[in-house]
Amino acid sequence: MKNIDMNIEGNILTIKIDLTKDFGPSSSGKSITIATTEGNYAIPGREEKVGVNVYKKR
Repeated sequence: MKNIDMNIEGNILTIKIDLTKDFGPSSSGKSITIATTEGNYAIPGREEKVGVNVYKKR
């Protein structure tokens, strides 16, 4: 995971992402990656999974 902070309180999942971060070009080179779970991420102790990608045009 890059630049993603996830917290669970009860049944509420909160995701925090710093939009000022920059991890360079995506693998396709068409966009700039800001945050990613790098695929689907299993939430510890839960059945759910989450997948997040935040990007901007290059």
